[in-house]
Amino acid sequence: MDMDKYEIFKKDVNRLINIDLDYYKEKQMKRRISSLLTRNNFKDFDDYFLGLKEDKLLLEQFINYLTINVSEFYRNPSQWTVLENNIIPALIDNNKRGLKIWSSACSTGEEPYSLVMMLSNFFPLKDIKVLATDIDEEAMNKAKVGLYSEKSLANLPKGFKEKYFTRIEGSYKISDEIKKCVEYKKMDLLKDRFPTNIDLITCRNVMIYFTEEAKELLYSKFYNSLNDKGILFVGSTEQIIMPEKHKLKAAKTFFYEKIV
Repeated sequence: MDMDKYEIFKKDVNRLINIDLDYYKEKQMKRRISSLLTRNNFKDFDDYFLGLKEDKLLLEQFINYLTINVSEFYRNPSQWTVLENNIIPALIDNNKRGLKIWSSACSTGEEPYSLVMMLSNFFPLKDIKVLATDIDEEAMNKAKVGLYSEKSLANLPKGFKEKYFTRIEGSYKISDEIKKCVEYKKMDLLKDRFPTNIDLITCRNVMIYFTEEAKELLYSKFYNSLNDKGILFVGSTEQIIMPEKHKLKAAKTFFYEKIV
């Protein structure tokens, strides 16, 4: 599998599904795709691309594999405590109205549903709306079903588990009243237009897979998407070095406020 074939594969994939693999770390992504095509019994990148064009299920598997869905409710719970005790109250004080919240890489729904449940401590559910976006439609379809393993609920406050989930065999189904608060949309963060006037953007455990060039683009787009004094919430391995360079400042660890 020489380099030229991978370069051609990247261009072909971009034409087919409008996903630019140049924005992903080359060595890591090439290794992951090589593993996937070998597992599916294709001999090289050319052969695999022909399979992707012809087999819808194979293409769905490829997109799902690209997006690396590993999620849980209240992931890194100490950060959710800061969000609830410090960040959300400050945003409410700044706005005196309902908040516009965007889960920008929502995967299978654990993050936006966690946001809705936490916000239910501040607002009635009928007043809560979270925008949830992802490049992976299959993951968002799983979110709309809302069926989760017991393990994924491990960090969830006990009251929420009892109030908003129904146990089905060994799994838990989230309630329709929580699901109604989330609007799902397909979005490629690197290519698509961002929503505006957002008070809180979560983008966690996504940017670690992007190049520095792609991160620079995202920081700029997030800045323009945020309201004055809006907050960007990033993952545990994604602290922003010199946030002022991107017109952001640390509000708390992993939370960055737009500088106006």
